[in-house]
Amino acid sequence: MKKLIILSLIIFGACMHAQGIKFEESNLSTAMAKAEKENKLVFIDAYTSWCGPCKLMAKNIFPLPVVGNYFNDHFISVKIDMEKGEGIEVAKKYKVSSYPTYLFLNSKGEEVHRGLGSYSNVDEFIQVAKDAQDPNRNLSVLKRKFEEGEKDPAFLKNLINLTVRFDADFAVKVFERYSLSSKGQMDKEDIMLLTSNIRSTASPLYPFFKEKKSIIIKTISEEEYNTIDRNIKLSTLLNNFKQHPDKFSDTNFLAEARKFLNKEEAERELSKYKASQALSKKDIATYEKLTLELYKEYSTASPEELNSVAWAFFENVNTKSSLEKAIMWAQESVKKNKSYYNTDTLANLYKKVGDNVQAKKWEEEANALKVSGNY
Repeated sequence: MKKLIILSLIIFGACMHAQGIKFEESNLSTAMAKAEKENKLVFIDAYTSWCGPCKLMAKNIFPLPVVGNYFNDHFISVKIDMEKGEGIEVAKKYKVSSYPTYLFLNSKGEEVHRGLGSYSNVDEFIQVAKDAQDPNRNLSVLKRKFEEGEKDPAFLKNLINLTVRFDADFAVKVFERYSLSSKGQMDKEDIMLLTSNIRSTASPLYPFFKEKKSIIIKTISEEEYNTIDRNIKLSTLLNNFKQHPDKFSDTNFLAEARKFLNKEEAERELSKYKASQALSKKDIATYEKLTLELYKEYSTASPEELNSVAWAFFENVNTKSSLEKAIMWAQESVKKNKSYYNTDTLANLYKKVGDNVQAKKWEEEANALKVSGNY
């Protein structure tokens, strides 16, 4: 009987250990007090209810025993919705704007490290946690090394990656030193890192982008540079009207757009904006009409743009003639740059119009591309 009890306790203990991350059912201040008592860091899963990658992490990574074993041994963990309750202040204090964000704090509430995005590789996710504990690798130490004058290009590039999405002002300083340490050169990866994080002309990164034009166009053409600049300005314009719909009118939109677009381009962007607004309001008839007009001629559209609009038709439109037009857009997208996404779109469109032979053909093509990693 005694042996049976001992065996049961061992099995129970093993089962308790073989679980995912144990998130505290408490607020942040309570978690920090517990962290101080146990001499641990606090791990915060900063998420939102609408964030798809957040849900993937919660479903596929956090419950894994190997992840739980490491995090439960080394951290006090809490999940906080950044748009509710104390999460609103947490997001503001730690400048959380991308989701998911993983914050690592000491018991005083000071940030020592952070991670960003969804991970499919368990080891890479655990490495983020290990870096938080490593005095030579966590973000607070890296920032201090930067302030002390570290100039190694690899170090600087890593620091840019870690900070550009939440501390653009600091990232600009790192970019400045990086451009000097790399002898006034920026490769395509550097340019992508910079431009993909400029959401509007109000970004602290935008003046740097403008100042470094002469360096950037050594790597990409001036036409490519101007297209990026145009898209940043357009994104700014669209977001302004989305945030202030009371200020929208055709006249106001065109007046602002004509500051950096010609008349034809401005009118086309106005139509795109109206179509996107109609779709968001589930006014499918208006969306369908505007989009068909916009893409009567589509040879100059990018494969990504064509795939996006074709997929939107698959999801929202039921008119067979319109779906057949969407098939043509998807075919053009595939012709320009075949990938898993546009072949999958094509397969789904064919299935929706009842052409099961073509649907099967393109489904097999999409699956083959997915297996090969060609997304």
